[in-house]
Amino acid sequence: MVVAIGLDMLLGDPRRLPHPVVQMGKLISFLEKALNRGRSRKGKGVLLALVVVLFVYGIVFLLVAISYKIHFYAGVMLEVYFIWTTIAIKGLSDAGKSVLIPLLVGKLDDARKALSMIVGRDTENLSESEVVRGTVETIAENTVDGITAPLFWAMLGGAPLAMAYRAINTLDSMVGYKNERFLDFGWASARLDDVANFIPARLTALSIWFSSILIKGSNRKAGWIITMRDAKKHPSPNSGWPEAMTAGLMGIQLGGVNYYKGIKSNRKTMGDFHRKLVAEDIPRSIIYMHGGWGVFVGLEILLLFLLGQK
Repeated sequence: MVVAIGLDMLLGDPRRLPHPVVQMGKLISFLEKALNRGRSRKGKGVLLALVVVLFVYGIVFLLVAISYKIHFYAGVMLEVYFIWTTIAIKGLSDAGKSVLIPLLVGKLDDARKALSMIVGRDTENLSESEVVRGTVETIAENTVDGITAPLFWAMLGGAPLAMAYRAINTLDSMVGYKNERFLDFGWASARLDDVANFIPARLTALSIWFSSILIKGSNRKAGWIITMRDAKKHPSPNSGWPEAMTAGLMGIQLGGVNYYKGIKSNRKTMGDFHRKLVAEDIPRSIIYMHGGWGVFVGLEILLLFLLGQK
């Protein structure tokens, strides 16, 4: 895990190498077109989720096992590579900076375009404050599914379980929508993603809170109170935890009105309104992201060490 984290922070996503998530996407797309038709779509969606997750876990487990049979370090290197492909520390940080940089030089349209690459909401008419809100929300939410959750499952089951988690997350991102096409078919994928992120999301919020001890200006009392009060307001049972904690610690308000393809969506707010968000809130949210995963990994290493002493 530590080596995979180092590679991700240094090099980012290994785009020039064969990427397992790309292959997962192709498999899901093929099966979705074959199964998402006719009757019993919810049952077919359950079948899709089971087949994809078990197939990914089985293939990775087999490849890792064979590699360890060849040589211990061959197995280690393959596990490092697989875990590396499941995390996105540098990618998430770079995504935030891609919005921040044009904001700092007054290029709001460029910031809107950069934000549109990382969120599903309409960004064409957003104010600077709303652009910042979308960026901060994305960084906080994706700290879980882009960093801590895959590392949580990697701790429990190595690369095979980390890749199984990434398969679940990819399923949710491709078919877990509440629209006419996927409402029934994507039900199992969305629920499976909720289950897989349940513990990591709460541990991540706690880790962000612990990391705030070292981050100047953090309102640690508000962070705790607002997380307990507002996390459950989020439409997702998990995303609200890191978002509410970030809102409380930073003294900002997240959530509110979003538009998706012109359709208005009223999302309940998290945190108390003290001021409008400004560009400088983006690098601050990135600091909390780094602090959160840093504490999270530290706790994992401590737990593994203690278990190894028994």
